[in-house]
Amino acid sequence: MTIKPLSDRVLVKVEKAETKSAGGIIIPDTAQEKTQTGVVCATGPGTEKEKVTVSAGQKVMFDKYAGAQLKIDGVEHLILKMADIVAVIE
Repeated sequence: MTIKPLSDRVLVKVEKAETKSAGGIIIPDTAQEKTQTGVVCATGPGTEKEKVTVSAGQKVMFDKYAGAQLKIDGVEHLILKMADIVAVIE
């Protein structure tokens, strides 16, 4: 299945958060960080007001509850607005 985001939307493949600490303690979902990371898979063309400043392949950080969830071939993805992306990780 191919998904092409529209407007200022970005398709991101979500990376799984660590569920264990370095000492082996299991961290519940409610105690994990409020931001998540993922890799940009595709971007929309942007709008006059909101330009898309990320490109496919970049690793980004976004709010935990942002975007619309979907599964593509069994892999969790999100469609985010450009404004929901808080940082690019280099």
